[in-house]
Amino acid sequence: MQQNKTTSTPLISIITPTFNGLKFIEYTANSIISQSYSKWEWLIVDDFSTDGTQQYLKELAQKDDRIKVTLLNENSGTAIARNTAIQEARGKYIAFLDSDDVWHPEKLNKQIRFMQENDYAFSFSQYRIMNEDGTHTEKLIKVPEKIDYNGLLKNTIIGCLTVMIDVEKIGKVSMPNIRTRQDFVLWLSILKKGFVAYGMQEELAYYRKVNGSISSNKLKAAKMNWKVYRNIEKLSITRAAWSFMNYAWNAYKKN
Repeated sequence: MQQNKTTSTPLISIITPTFNGLKFIEYTANSIISQSYSKWEWLIVDDFSTDGTQQYLKELAQKDDRIKVTLLNENSGTAIARNTAIQEARGKYIAFLDSDDVWHPEKLNKQIRFMQENDYAFSFSQYRIMNEDGTHTEKLIKVPEKIDYNGLLKNTIIGCLTVMIDVEKIGKVSMPNIRTRQDFVLWLSILKKGFVAYGMQEELAYYRKVNGSISSNKLKAAKMNWKVYRNIEKLSITRAAWSFMNYAWNAYKKN
């Protein structure tokens, strides 16, 4: 890796959707506020919460002018919440963090250096699984050094909570308005243009495994993956089946 090429501290826009996230969002907030890299804006879009999340966010924003809160007038889904934040983002870089996950304090600092020193447009990192109560498990999700479109079709290894994108290189992005796998489809759309995603071989984020969450239902995730292959990516039956078999095997190894 080439050294000492980082000469600027660009703004990073952090994208967070939340819905009834009061139970965990304080931990998420603390992990952002504690970042050693301080030039960020946190764009939180509340998807019509009813549990006190909105009041908490309002009070949080009053304490730090880097925190921007948008309250949706109706429950619209994660994709619309994320896209609302993306549209408001002013940063050269965009990073994603859901309202129950947390970051390592050096996450932004290390990742932006990794991207600038190597002139990368898209990066992601390793992350560790947490239990719902926040205790760390032994499960570390390791990542490849790089992955392209064909590779991602066979291995949904990119954790949304670890992604950073250079929007000046890639352009403005948005997630499709589907119930699950919005992030996977977005990564595919970027890589399909010829970009490569580069994996940091460091543990920089912590994914909270919440019982009963959409992402915890593996059968629904598998069904949605098949729909992505056939209905969105328009893969042939043969290529979709090959991609699905590889995805299932990699998902088994990961979990």
